[in-house]
Amino acid sequence: MENEHTFIAPEGVYSVTEEHKPTALHVPAAPALYPSRISTVTVRFPALKTGPSQGFAQLLGGNKENRREKEKEKEKERAAKEKRDDSASVSSSDTEGNTSPDPSNPSAGQENPPASPQIAHDQPHTIFSHPSSGGKKKTVSRPKHNLRTTSSTFITRLQSAEGLAKTLQSKQGEATFLFYNAAKNFFWTEAGVKSKVLMTISDREPLSRITFSAYPTCHDVNLATVSSERIDIVIGFSTGDLVWFDPISSRYGRLNKGGCISNSPCTSVRWVPSSPTLFLVSHADGTIIIYDKEREDGTFTPQSPYSMVAARSSTLDSNASSSDSDSFKGEWNPLDRIFVTMPPWHPVTALNGGFTGGSGRGEKEKAAKNPVSHWRVSRRSVVDFVFSPDVKYVACISEDGCLRVIDALAEQLVDCYASYFGALTCVAWSPDGRFIITGGQDDLVTIFSPWEQRVIARCQGHSSFVSAVAFDDIRCDGRTYRFGSVGEDNKLILWDFSSGALHRPKLQAAHHQRMSMSSSLSLAFRRERSTLHLPPLGSPDADGIPPLPRYHPAPSRNEVAIVQPVLVKPVEGDLLSDIAFLPRGMLTANKAGYIKFWIRPLAVRQRHLKNTPRGHSMADVRDLIA
Repeated sequence: MENEHTFIAPEGVYSVTEEHKPTALHVPAAPALYPSRISTVTVRFPALKTGPSQGFAQLLGGNKENRREKEKEKEKERAAKEKRDDSASVSSSDTEGNTSPDPSNPSAGQENPPASPQIAHDQPHTIFSHPSSGGKKKTVSRPKHNLRTTSSTFITRLQSAEGLAKTLQSKQGEATFLFYNAAKNFFWTEAGVKSKVLMTISDREPLSRITFSAYPTCHDVNLATVSSERIDIVIGFSTGDLVWFDPISSRYGRLNKGGCISNSPCTSVRWVPSSPTLFLVSHADGTIIIYDKEREDGTFTPQSPYSMVAARSSTLDSNASSSDSDSFKGEWNPLDRIFVTMPPWHPVTALNGGFTGGSGRGEKEKAAKNPVSHWRVSRRSVVDFVFSPDVKYVACISEDGCLRVIDALAEQLVDCYASYFGALTCVAWSPDGRFIITGGQDDLVTIFSPWEQRVIARCQGHSSFVSAVAFDDIRCDGRTYRFGSVGEDNKLILWDFSSGALHRPKLQAAHHQRMSMSSSLSLAFRRERSTLHLPPLGSPDADGIPPLPRYHPAPSRNEVAIVQPVLVKPVEGDLLSDIAFLPRGMLTANKAGYIKFWIRPLAVRQRHLKNTPRGHSMADVRDLIA
């Protein structure tokens, strides 16, 4: 029964129902230098209000009042939408069991005070804070330039499906859009459409295709602003350029134009969850840079950590972070800290009087610009990063073989974990925030517990580099977890693990057990008061106990539990590059841009987690089909 387009998992049969293939016209003769990546978003379109006697009323000419009513309803909808956009957006992980404050809105937690009041007090001066507008309503901006009429040499071609505007206007209910890159092209298409002919695989034509002069390398959709009228997407390129793109209106804006802030290739980009404007970009030079899509590019030169060592006796430059003053004590160690460069318009710098603008300067020179902040994380390329569900932490991986957990609010390194061998290639955070999984050049998928500060399991099944990992949110319930991985061995592997079983390693030495217990208690205490209030390295805390080191070497094989695959499915074609789970199925992509949609075997009820997973509405689960 199992063939190229089906496989049998414990829950039933998965089968391919549609494929997205760039045609020969779309793909140049040169091989794709950068693998295809997938971004998805579910958009809810309003239902069309059509009455049964509408046609007869039009014949009689009595539809003028209906038109007026529709116009009034549209005006009301626009006003309501503006209010929603202006109001503080709430993080998708905020549920009854999660009282952590929203980093993008410090005042959101005032009605339900957070457990740690210190965080709420310091939060208005973090990078995720929105400056007060003096009570004035701020309209959500749109990209400046029109793709159809642009004369930019950066965008070489735009091709849209015939009647695209009418197609979008006629849509009702929910639609899942898929975005992916292939060679120098960026595609927009619809995924998970029910096929009119049963038991057939349909080839989907893209809704739109944009060809650039540079290679798109990464992209992400802003789930905080998505609606039937706009979709905010940010695309990173091999030249370091960034494009803010709205496919609905076919408009775009450019940031880091010509690599004026960083000309290093973009490796990953993520919107800050719940923020309408902020996003993070990682680069091949080992940095992560924070941008605001509504700001212009500023004149910015990041501080070098190596020049700081030579200038021990000198004072900090206005661009340098005061939190990195401990760098004077020796050479910057990327295993021990990240090096933060704060521009003059950074919230902390402005609070300390560093952003005064000076006399005689115009308002435009005083205005906050990009970047918002600059983190030097590693001496090697930062490969990828993800946010924790509570939006407080960032887990990033790099070619130096380290997984780093960074406190995004405090802009400080919390922990650094070494891989078993080689570079790490992909990372994902569990929907409830308890686990981080990584894939690497050691052919392993590793499960970390940031709360216990240790590796709790390794997953053996791949025979080559692991390309991508992702959690299946609707099959995670806080006790058991499902995730998938794809690798350069062209294997699609599904994994299940139980958190209770994995807390007991194969061989637990006495000294390792003591360290694990103390680490767990220490980290729990850190999480209560946040790393905003951690003392610098080398100084004792309030109880006189020196802090634990941030670096954690890889444990040996006999210290860690081994997880075996639930299913191994060889997939024909080019090397697999990405995997993503949707409520109705699963997407896999290879480096050439061939996307397959694997539909789930049966309707699966969503298992409830304390932190609701980000990305898709609960109504999606009810739409699963057999």
